[in-house]
Amino acid sequence: MTENRRGFGLGASLAITFASALLWGIAHLATERSKTGLALMFGYIAMLAGTLTMFTAYSANLLSLAVQPRWLIGLTVALVVLALAWTGVIVWSFLLVRPPRADIVGRFLTTALTMALCALVLAPTVYAARLTYLSRDVVNTLFAPASSAPVMAQDPWNGARRVNFLLLGGDSAPSRPGVRTDSMTVASVDIETGAATLFGLPRNLQHIEFPDGPARARFPFGFTGSGTDTPGLLNEVYQFAEDNPDMVPGVAKGKRGSTLLKQTIGDILGIDVDYYALVDMKGFAEIVDAMGGVKVTIKEPIVYGKYREGLLPAGTRRLSGEEALWYGRSRTDSDDYVRMGRQKCLLNAVAKQADPMTVLNSFERLAAATKRAISTDLPQELLPAVVELAQKVKDAKIRSLNFVPPLIDTVYPDWFQIRHKVADALEERHSAGRPARTPGLDSPVNLDATCT
Repeated sequence: MTENRRGFGLGASLAITFASALLWGIAHLATERSKTGLALMFGYIAMLAGTLTMFTAYSANLLSLAVQPRWLIGLTVALVVLALAWTGVIVWSFLLVRPPRADIVGRFLTTALTMALCALVLAPTVYAARLTYLSRDVVNTLFAPASSAPVMAQDPWNGARRVNFLLLGGDSAPSRPGVRTDSMTVASVDIETGAATLFGLPRNLQHIEFPDGPARARFPFGFTGSGTDTPGLLNEVYQFAEDNPDMVPGVAKGKRGSTLLKQTIGDILGIDVDYYALVDMKGFAEIVDAMGGVKVTIKEPIVYGKYREGLLPAGTRRLSGEEALWYGRSRTDSDDYVRMGRQKCLLNAVAKQADPMTVLNSFERLAAATKRAISTDLPQELLPAVVELAQKVKDAKIRSLNFVPPLIDTVYPDWFQIRHKVADALEERHSAGRPARTPGLDSPVNLDATCT
């Protein structure tokens, strides 16, 4: 039965239809369908209570769920079902309280209101479903699919005390094919506390000793490259391995460089490098543009461009993607070590300024740029644990140790000294009392210090 039992005027029809969109069941109670009205009200209140509980009591787990494709599919389905149910209730309520057929104007106005209310419900749902789809696409594109073997729910880190991530900034140029990893940092994170120590390695480290295997057999006295284009610097290892399959036999193209570089840097530092993430600098510029730029403080004017055609004046300013790229890339009137500091400042500024509203407003552009800019070997099944660990890191103190002159001679590095300082730096995190200070290691520091 779709006609109302008693007549409703235009004002009452509009008011009850609108109220039914805000609280299900109002129209049914108004038309003496008490059981149905109360059932709808109970379902609506239960839905709101469940949503509030999820966003309060379980808010810490929401980010973990957002990086799991199965949960994202489930969320999309739930949003669609909820939107259809909500619009169904609105239409049902309209049918119960609409004005009589003779009131043509009244019917037109209540029909228009009903359509508007349905649109208000469906539009955010379509948008949310779109964001969910894009999130799932990014996760599936960037991260290796979950393996068939289940991850231990109790301890996804398999008893490890620390996890080590190799963070790479890759750069390429038309005159120089391939990728040079000009920025190389290992973030060693304490799994229990989130305390992190960053170990920075310069691009121009020479006489690299490869770990045992085919690479060491080919360069037994240290990496020397293969000519003037590859003189044998650390930033060449990634592309050299990609171009020479015999360096990492049995490893597929696209993974050779990261595999050998992880092993090599792990051997240099004396620790196991578990995972890597490579950010392509040109793609990084797209990410900055998608965010609407990034604000940084420039201490000294920075000349940029191959022919010195640009200048970034000193001061606090918002940089476009291209300007940010040159901010992190330029070595004119400076050196590699100054550039390393600027790159860390830039990454830190982007991370801090990527607030939720900025991300939501540019999510589609950011998702597309992220897929082009980032590559990693982090598996999907570990993402919830990484998100949880990232929250700990955010609240913990971060220290850094850069192996640059005068601490380290980049031409003839003292490998024993590097490993010794890494071991001392990591041991301080677990020593009782007040440990002796490791030379060259920052005290707990604000990474913005070098940027202001």
